[in-house]
Amino acid sequence: MSDFFSMGGHGFYIWASYGMTALFMIVEVLVVVLSNRAVRQRLTRMVRAEARTSHRQKD
Repeated sequence: MSDFFSMGGHGFYIWASYGMTALFMIVEVLVVVLSNRAVRQRLTRMVRAEARTSHRQKD
């Protein structure tokens, strides 16, 4: 089992690479989710503002 984790003396580099890749993939998903939420909120505000503006123009 320890041979599997040491990987011929290169285990630290290999497992660190796997760890960094997993970390970046998780961060990427979080960035996309947060950006999506921000865009949806901005669009909601814009639609509401447009509705108020068009409602005022009709009066």
